Amino acid sequence: MSYYTGSTGEISALWRPVADVEAIDRPKSQARLVAPGSVTQGQFGLFEWNMKPRSGGPGAHFHRTFSESFYVISGTVRLFNGEKWVDATAGDFLYVPEGGVHAFRNDGDEAASMLILFAPGAPREAYFRELAEIGDSGRQLSAEEWTELYARHDQFMVDRG
Repeated sequence: MSYYTGSTGEISALWRPVADVEAIDRPKSQARLVAPGSVTQGQFGLFEWNMKPRSGGPGAHFHRTFSESFYVISGTVRLFNGEKWVDATAGDFLYVPEGGVHAFRNDGDEAASMLILFAPGAPREAYFRELAEIGDSGRQLSAEEWTELYARHDQFMVDRG
């Protein structure tokens, strides 16, 4: 980890107006890449995740090289903490360290929104772009191809939850 060692500070802040934030729109969700690792020099990644009603979500999985945190902004998000599902609402938070099994979904009749924080700033945007490309193309992946894609993006599916 690097630290600032100067004594006077520096002008180094980065402002990103909303128009500069890339969005990956899918039929059931939208990922707004507020501050991907490429913007934060790999220190963290921050995404806004907006889910339509009954949009579901990923199955239980873990990551080896980064932690993931979830902060619910609105609606009800079902969060899996590796042991049980909880109904999280605005202001609720879940931290998942490296290796922690987790999942999320929207099973409700209302839209839901949350912030997802990755630390360090793994290039998760590449994973979500690739999923969007597969969905848009209509390509069908075999189980082996899915396993390889997940492994390439440090996502390991587990049979829980």
